Amino acid sequence: MLLKARTEPKELITLRHLSRRTELSPQDKFQLWTMEKGFTGEMIFDRMTENLAEERYIIDDLLLQVNNSYFQLDKVIIAQDGVYLIDVKYHEGDYYLDGDKLYSVRTSREYKNPVIQLTRSETLFRQLLQNLKMNHLVRASVIFNNPEFTLYQAPMDQPIILPTQVNRFLKELNCTPSKLDNSHKKLAQTLLSLHQVKNPFATQPAYQYDQLEKGMYCRECGSLNTEVNDYDLVCGKCGTHERIEDAIVRHIEEIKVLFPEKKITTQIVYEWCNRKVSRRTFLRVLKKHYVLVGKTSDSYFK
Repeated sequence: MLLKARTEPKELITLRHLSRRTELSPQDKFQLWTMEKGFTGEMIFDRMTENLAEERYIIDDLLLQVNNSYFQLDKVIIAQDGVYLIDVKYHEGDYYLDGDKLYSVRTSREYKNPVIQLTRSETLFRQLLQNLKMNHLVRASVIFNNPEFTLYQAPMDQPIILPTQVNRFLKELNCTPSKLDNSHKKLAQTLLSLHQVKNPFATQPAYQYDQLEKGMYCRECGSLNTEVNDYDLVCGKCGTHERIEDAIVRHIEEIKVLFPEKKITTQIVYEWCNRKVSRRTFLRVLKKHYVLVGKTSDSYFK
């Protein structure tokens, strides 16, 4: 039973929006690429665990705090034989471990060792169970699920599941009998109640409204080379057509993500979309999809 589904991280959505409207720094480009790959890998593994048999509680993307320390768990599976803490990595290419350090064979770039991160999360999770006076066996694993990934010099005594072992891991998990009782239900409810919605360590590049390129971008390729044709937004790069009403709503949501402090007004949306359509059209869409607050010149939509 899936109790909490995965959603796209706000930092990832923000970087996507910014990448269409400004030139990201090399560091931010790498961060965007890394987050895109990571989210793809997590979604792939989510689909692989959708049809697990027996009784299990599944919680995705859990952010917890214990003793002033935060830790994130990609997936938690509560089963009869224990609580599975799973960290999903979607690295691609050849890597090797040298002591506690993880390196890319091709670039020699050093990456964070996910086993060290997992060990920290496992320790904090055990402390949380102790604080809650709950007694559950904890089983932690790092799952590399990209079929194009190879890890050299991987110690056999570490909780690493390689791409060729993922299906076997899930098959063994699926074949393990699991009947849940009130203690498992209480643990699941407690973890959900302790989930931290806002990550205090999330970072994003600095940006200002006036510095970002205005216009309406294509929903498929992200190009700002678009024109309005009758009732559609048409991309001049890939030819995608989208109903103008849907496109306007997308761009309103973009403003809300990038500038949560700004009040959504007809003028703001008109400027942001680079005057692609009339103010009357923007106002019609706003009235249809959002709630008007106030009746004076300071009124806005939410």
